[in-house]
Amino acid sequence: MKDKFFSIEDAISKLWDKLDGWMDAIILRLPNLVMAILIMIVFYFIARGVKKLLLKLLLPRIGQKSIQDIIAKIIFLSVLLIGFFIALGVLELNKVLTSILAGAGVVGLAVGLALQGTLSNTVGGLVLSFMPKININDYIETDDVKGFVSEISLRNIVLRRPDNNYTVVPNSKFVENSFTNYSISKRSRITVTCGVGYESSMQEVEDLVIRIISENFEQKKGESVEFFFTDFGDSSINFMTRFWIDMVKNKQEYAAKHKAMKLIKSEFDSKGINIPFPIRTLDFGKNKLQMAKNENED
Repeated sequence: MKDKFFSIEDAISKLWDKLDGWMDAIILRLPNLVMAILIMIVFYFIARGVKKLLLKLLLPRIGQKSIQDIIAKIIFLSVLLIGFFIALGVLELNKVLTSILAGAGVVGLAVGLALQGTLSNTVGGLVLSFMPKININDYIETDDVKGFVSEISLRNIVLRRPDNNYTVVPNSKFVENSFTNYSISKRSRITVTCGVGYESSMQEVEDLVIRIISENFEQKKGESVEFFFTDFGDSSINFMTRFWIDMVKNKQEYAAKHKAMKLIKSEFDSKGINIPFPIRTLDFGKNKLQMAKNENED
C-alpha cells in the first residue's frame, strides 16, 4: 500500500514539474506571443486596406460584381496568411510552419487533381473578367452560339441569344476557342450582292448602285462605297457592293441589307434594269405527249 502511495505521489510530482516547465516556457515566450498577436492585428488592418483599395481603384474594371467580391476576398485572405506565417516565425515554430506548408502542398495537389475541370473554368472566368475585349452586354459570336453577354462568373459565361433564350458556355471552352465581338468596333463593312441582265449597261449599273448607297448610308472619313462585278452567271452578270454602317450587333447588318436591297430594286425598276432569274425551257420537239386510253372507257 505504501509503494502505491509513493507511486501516486511521484506521478503527481512529475506532472507538476511538467506544468511548471510549460509555465516557464510561456512566460519566456510571452513577448514573442504578444508580438505575434500584434503582427496579426496589423496585417488584418493591412488586408482590409488593400481590399478597399482594390475595390475602389482596380476591380471596377471587372464588369461582374460577384467576381469583384471573390477577388477582393482572395487578396484579403492572402495578406492575412502572410501575417500568419510571419507570426509563426516570431514564435519560433519553424517545425509547425514546415508541417503546415507541406500539408498545404499535399492538400492543394489533391484538390487540384480532383477539381481540374472546375479550376480550369475558374481560371477562365478570371481571364475573361480582365480581358478588355469582352464586357457585359457585348454582342459576341462563337462557332456554336451568338448573343449578348449577360453574366461572367468563375464557372461559365451566360449569353442571351437574339431569340431571348440563354446559353451557358463553360469558361474553359470559351477561352480556348475563337469568338467575334461585334461591340468593340462601332463601324463595320457589309456586302450586298445582286445580278443584272446581259443587256444592261455595266457602267450605268455601277454608277447607279454607288449613288444609291452613298446617298442613303453615310460613309465617314476613310470609308467609301465599293462596287465590283464578280462573275458572268448563267442568266445574269453578278456584282457586289460593300459599304460601312454603324454596327454593334447582327440586327443592324440585317436592317442595312434589307434597306439597301429595297433601294436597289426600286431604282432598277424605275430605270428599266432587269434583275433576271433562272428560266428553264422544256422543248418536246417532235415528240408528242399522248395519254393511254383507259380500257374501261367506252
